Amino acid sequence: MPLTAVMNWFGWQQPPPAEPPHEMPRHAPIASAELSVPVVANRPPPKWNRERLKITDALWGQGYQFPGGEIETLRLAKPLGLSKASSLLLLGAGAGGPACSLAIHLGVWVSGFEADRDLVATAVDRVTRRNLTKHAQTELWDPDEPKFRDGFYHHGLALEALHGSQPERVLSAVARALKPSGHLAMTELIADTPLDPGNPVVAAWAHLERRNPKALPTEVTITRILGRLGFDVRVCEDVSERHVSHAMAGWRSLVRLMEDAPPTRREAMSSVQEAELWLLRLRLFEIGSLRLVRWHAIGGG
Repeated sequence: MPLTAVMNWFGWQQPPPAEPPHEMPRHAPIASAELSVPVVANRPPPKWNRERLKITDALWGQGYQFPGGEIETLRLAKPLGLSKASSLLLLGAGAGGPACSLAIHLGVWVSGFEADRDLVATAVDRVTRRNLTKHAQTELWDPDEPKFRDGFYHHGLALEALHGSQPERVLSAVARALKPSGHLAMTELIADTPLDPGNPVVAAWAHLERRNPKALPTEVTITRILGRLGFDVRVCEDVSERHVSHAMAGWRSLVRLMEDAPPTRREAMSSVQEAELWLLRLRLFEIGSLRLVRWHAIGGG
């Protein structure tokens, strides 16, 4: 398995796994039947330093922090009908990849918001270097006190933006920010039943992703909140299989790059930390504890 190959690069051993198929059903095995908890790093990866950004750029594309990168962003945005006449509220702007792709390919005016200061700085630099400052901006936002310009944006796109927040508070702010009948597309990591923090895989994953395992929303919760806010939910789709497929493709690509150009020990350590996190995340997808869900909703007139 590519993730295990990364961890073995400098002699950190994991049990030999089975190679996964390219297309995996939701509960198909993506590693050995008993995937052990990684033991390499005792602390989460750095939030977003240069080394980690270099790895995520190699995995998901320049300026992206999630599998699928530009392909998945444009797929999510396509139903919004974005154009040069549209303004877009983008939550979860990351390191600038989504804003750049949307501005270049769709011509939309993008107002990006990101909760991590380092990612905001990187996004601003990336947008500037691509000469897109008139079409794509990224600002810092506070998930605890979300504030956006009321009634200003034609449409909204939220990319796993509810991490560490109260979903109803954030989605209420988004609803107020959209024009009448504005469309909202969003993806979010959900848990149908509360995760058990006593489970070693859950505990290790929550530690590395800096998450409260008891705080993940359910699909029903998000759908009901959207309904209460006046949205007509047109699509509620489990995209976990596609997420896992994109993740595996990214790691296969990174392993090939490492084979052609062996990393330094520092680069390898950063890769190992990222691989640990993804081994655990994919294990939780494999057993159905985590899912990624896409919503498409239309606001009230």
